[in-house]
Amino acid sequence: MVWTGTWVSDRLGIELAGDDELRGLLGLALRRNPKRAHLLVSGVLGKHVPQLPSVVHGHGVTLGRRVRALLGPEEAARAVVLGYAETATALGHAVADGLETAPYLHSTRRPVASVPSAGGFEESHSHATSHLLLPEDPAFFDRGGEAGRGPLVLVDDEFSTGNTVLNTLRDLHARHPRDHYVIVALVDMRAPGDAGRLAAFAEETGARVDVVAHARGTVRLPEDVLARGLRLVEEQDGSTADPLVPCAPAVAPVRLQLGWPAGLPDGGRHGFTPDHRARLREALPAMAARIVDGLGGPGQAGRVLVLGFEELMYAPLVLARALEEAGLDVRFSTTTRSPVLAVDDPGYAIRTRLAFPAHDDPADGPGERYAYNVAGGGFDTVLAVVDSAADTPALHAPGGLLAQLATAAPRVALAVVPAHTPVPRTPDRQEPPVLPAPLRGPDFSSYEPDDVGWLLQDLSAVRLEAPVEEREEAVQRGGAHYAESLPVEYQPTEEYQELYRDALAGSAARIARAVGTVTELVLAERSPRPVLVSLARAGTPVGVLMRRWARHRHGTELPHYAVSIVRGRGIDANALRWLAAHHDPADVVFVDGWTGKGAITRELADALAGFPGFYPEIAVLADPGSCVRTYGTREDFLIPSACLNSTVSGLISRTVLRDDLVGPHDYHGAKFYRELSGSDVSRDFVAAVEARFDEVADAVDQQVKEAASADRAPTWEGWAAVERISEEQGIHDVNLVKPGVGETTRVLLRRVPWKILARRGAGADLAHIRLLAEQRGVPVEERDDLPYTCVGLIHPRYTRGATGADGKAVGSA
Repeated sequence: MVWTGTWVSDRLGIELAGDDELRGLLGLALRRNPKRAHLLVSGVLGKHVPQLPSVVHGHGVTLGRRVRALLGPEEAARAVVLGYAETATALGHAVADGLETAPYLHSTRRPVASVPSAGGFEESHSHATSHLLLPEDPAFFDRGGEAGRGPLVLVDDEFSTGNTVLNTLRDLHARHPRDHYVIVALVDMRAPGDAGRLAAFAEETGARVDVVAHARGTVRLPEDVLARGLRLVEEQDGSTADPLVPCAPAVAPVRLQLGWPAGLPDGGRHGFTPDHRARLREALPAMAARIVDGLGGPGQAGRVLVLGFEELMYAPLVLARALEEAGLDVRFSTTTRSPVLAVDDPGYAIRTRLAFPAHDDPADGPGERYAYNVAGGGFDTVLAVVDSAADTPALHAPGGLLAQLATAAPRVALAVVPAHTPVPRTPDRQEPPVLPAPLRGPDFSSYEPDDVGWLLQDLSAVRLEAPVEEREEAVQRGGAHYAESLPVEYQPTEEYQELYRDALAGSAARIARAVGTVTELVLAERSPRPVLVSLARAGTPVGVLMRRWARHRHGTELPHYAVSIVRGRGIDANALRWLAAHHDPADVVFVDGWTGKGAITRELADALAGFPGFYPEIAVLADPGSCVRTYGTREDFLIPSACLNSTVSGLISRTVLRDDLVGPHDYHGAKFYRELSGSDVSRDFVAAVEARFDEVADAVDQQVKEAASADRAPTWEGWAAVERISEEQGIHDVNLVKPGVGETTRVLLRRVPWKILARRGAGADLAHIRLLAEQRGVPVEERDDLPYTCVGLIHPRYTRGATGADGKAVGSA
C-alpha cells in the first residue's frame, strides 16, 4: 500500500525517521495554518481518519496498561489522568480505561461560568490556543490519600516539540506540585534537543518524569518548509484538489434515542470517575441495541460511520465499539476545528473534507468546522453523535453538518448525548445526590412510556385526599397551602360522561387545529428540536398531543417531560436541574393547556430568574387571557381534557408540595390512581384528536402563516378583566376569580364554588359547566360583557357554615 505521507514528502522533503511502525501509525497532510506547515495524521486516533473502534480504543487501553505496569498497582490507584482537547480526549479516556482505577479529566475550550478554572495553558502552534481545566470537583488534582498527591498522567496523541506538555507541567506543578509525572502519547516525535527539556524540568522540580509511547521517531523538516508549505496550499486552493460542498440543503436525519443514563457525564470535560466508567459500560449494550433497532436492524445499517463531535470523542467511540461488538461494520472518526488541505490522492492522508459552520455557539465566536475522509468513504449510514449543547438550529440548517453529511452518505442519523452541566462543589460541601430518572408508564401513569416522562416523585402510597370543604377552609384561613393536600377525585355521573364524549366528538378537529398551530409555531420560532416540558397536569395532554403532531407531520421524536409548578411556591427547582443536566435549557419549551388570567405565566417567569438559559414563556393550546405569544388559538372554548381530572391526564393527581414529603433534593410529588383505570380515557382522548391531524393540516398551515405576520404580543386583557370582576363582585382577591372554561371547570371539580358568570349564548361550550353547577347547587349568572366564555368564582369567605350566593348553606360536593 502507498504510504499516506508520500504526497507531502515528495513535494516538501519532509521525512519520518524512527521505529518501523511509524508509517503504519502516521500519514502527512498540509495545515491551513501560518504557524506550522505539516500535520501528522494518525490512522489509529479516530479523529481525521475513520478507523475500527476496537483499534482506536485498543491503542489507548494498551498505553494505559503499560502505565499501570510502570507505576505498579499501589501508585496506579492514586493516579489521575489528564487528556488534551480536542484531539486526544478519547485517547485519554482509553488510557484511563487501561489504568482502570484512575479518574479522568480533559482540557476544554468550552468555558462554563459556574465552574472555576483549575488551570490553563497555551498550545503555541494551534489555530485555537487556550485550554481550560474545569473539574467539577475542585480536589480533582489532589487525589492520592495520606501519601500525598499521586502520579499525574498526561495524554496527547503525539509529541512534536513537547511545548504543550511543558506548558501544562509548569502550570499544574505551580498549583498542585507532585513527585511523579507520566507523559503518554501514541507517537513521540521530539527531536533530541526537545527531549532534553523534559529532563531539565525534572531536575528543576525534583519530580520524576516518564514517557510512554507506542512508537518513537523524529520529523526531518527542510529549513524553508513553512514558506513552501504555505505556497503549496495556495496552489492547491486554485485547483480542484480540495473537494468542498459549500452549501447543501437542510435534511431531517433519523433521530435515535440512546437512553443515556441519567446523571452520567457525557465525558471527561468536567471529570469522569471509575464509577461513571462502570455505569457507562453497563448501559452500552442497551444503547447499542436501540441504535441498531433505530437503523432498521443489523441487515439494514450497511457500512456505518459513527461521527463524534470535536471534544466529544469518547462517548461516540464506545457507542461505536458496542455496535462493532454487536456485529455491525463500523468505523469511527470525529469532526474537528483543524483546517487542513484535502487532496484526493492515495499518498495523502486527508482525501476529502466537508466544511460547515460551528453549531455549538463557541466561546471564541463562529467559525468553520470540518469532517475529513467521510465523503468517498463508502458509508451507507453516518451516525452523528453530538451533545445537547450542539444540537442547535445551525446543526440542522442548510449547509450545516447534517446537510453536508447527506451529500456523503445515503442515510444520516443523529444521536444526542445530554451535555453535562456541572454543579460546582467546594471542599466543605458534599456533592448533591443524583436526581432520579423521570417516571414513566405503565409504572407511573397510563400514557405510553415515550409519550411523557414525569419529573415527579410517586406519593401514591400516601393518604393526601381531604374533602373539598376542609381544604378550602384551611386555605382561606391561611393554615394550609392548596398544594399540601389533594381533593377527593370527582367521579363523573353517566350523564356527565356522556356530555364529555359529545364535547370531544364535537371539538376534536378544533383541538387538533390548535395543537398543530402551536406545535408549528414552536418548531419555527423556538427550536427545530424543542424539549417539551408540560406543566403537570393540565399541560400534559397538550404536550403529548404536540409530540404526536411533530411525529405525525415531520417524523420527529420530541422529548417530553412533565414538571410541577405551584402558585406562590414556584417551579420544581430539582426538575429544572435535571433538565439542564440532560438538555440545552435554550431548547426547553414549557407547555400548558390554557391561560386564565396569566398567574402561572407570571409565576414561571419569576421562578426562572434563578435558572439562566431557560426561556420564561409558556406555549399553550388556548390563550383567552392574551398572556403569551405562542398559542394555538385565543378563543375561549371547551377543551374536553378540562372536563375531567386524572382520568384524562394519565391517572395522575394534581402535584403536591409539602415539607414532610418533599425534601430539598426531591421532586414535587403526585399520585398515580391505578384504581381508576376502569374510568381512564387518557389514551382515548389523545387518539381522538390525533385522528383529525390529516384533516386539519391545510388549515394549520394557513393559520401558522397568518400568525407569523400577526401582532401576537400579550395584552394581558384577562388580568384586567379579572381585577374588574374581583372588585365588582366584592371579592377583592384575584386568586378567587378563575376565568375561562378550563379554570371554571376546575373550580367546580376541586374548589368550593360561589357562582358562575357565563357569557350569554355560549351554547355547547358550557353544557358541562351548567350540569356541574346544577349538581353542586351553584347559580349561573348570564352576562353580556364577559371577555371569556365563563368565569368561576370561588367562595370568598368560606367556612363550613358559610352560605352561598343564594343564601343557602354550601353543601358537600
